[in-house]
Amino acid sequence: MMDYLIERIQCLENPSVVGLDPTIDMIPTGLKEEMLERFGKTPKAVAHMFLDFNREIINQIYDLVPAIKPQIAMYERYGLDGLSCYLETIVYAKKKGLLVIGDIKRGDISSTADAYAAHLGGTDIEGEHFDLWQEDAVTVNPYLGTDGILPFLKACKVHDRSLFVLVKTSNPGSGELQDRLLEGEPLYLRVADLVDRWGKEAMGKRGYSQVGAVVGATHKEQGEVLRHRLPSTMFLVPGYGAQGGKGRDLTGYFQADGLGALVNSSRGIIAAYQLDPEFAGEPDIGREFGQASRKAVLAMRADLQLAMEG
Repeated sequence: MMDYLIERIQCLENPSVVGLDPTIDMIPTGLKEEMLERFGKTPKAVAHMFLDFNREIINQIYDLVPAIKPQIAMYERYGLDGLSCYLETIVYAKKKGLLVIGDIKRGDISSTADAYAAHLGGTDIEGEHFDLWQEDAVTVNPYLGTDGILPFLKACKVHDRSLFVLVKTSNPGSGELQDRLLEGEPLYLRVADLVDRWGKEAMGKRGYSQVGAVVGATHKEQGEVLRHRLPSTMFLVPGYGAQGGKGRDLTGYFQADGLGALVNSSRGIIAAYQLDPEFAGEPDIGREFGQASRKAVLAMRADLQLAMEG
């Protein structure tokens, strides 16, 4: 997967990934009211409004970005209807040629991790194989150590898929654990060393491993340190846009050839119509919300190209 991701980044000249993390507050009034009228005030109504919302955004951005990143929690909160929406969103995105990073942040003991790894490796039932989730990559939590990662790593090697390990996250409280010193070094650097070790077991042809690292855009200095520490690791970079990260903050996240980082924006893209003066203040907005998302992706691409050039 990582080799193809690099190919798509180069072809599109864009390292952006769109985080499909919808909330009810993001849904345009017209679409919201349509689904509430059809299905009542139910999880099914929310699932349908999310799916229509996601499809329209995908229609507008699929030719601009290499990947989307749906956050599964935004769908799980609506139960089986929400999960159905998550899966249908993935299927639609892949039909449009997009790679899909499932933002699932799983992490558990080895036997449970083996079950979670079905997100990448699928599941077998009496000799029949089912790729139920169809994600190309997932995010994972390394807190339980190597035995919680190995099932995912095995799936990556067998099925040519990837994972992104939480290393230095973008949230304000990340330093409570990640910056704590361990034998003179912050814990996130120890996690980075594990990512490097795990990655050596699954190297791609383009010089990057199938094991990437989540490194937040809101920690510029740490990101630059990690770039030097992990020369063969693709970074998945949250925190751009709504959380304050800008392209100029990310110069050190990229390699000299402009590769090495995939930058995520969620609210800044999918809720762009709420901020764009061309669309803001129109409660009955129709499908134009997708056009606002396209404009936001084009602006993000231009901003990140400056960072890629150093």
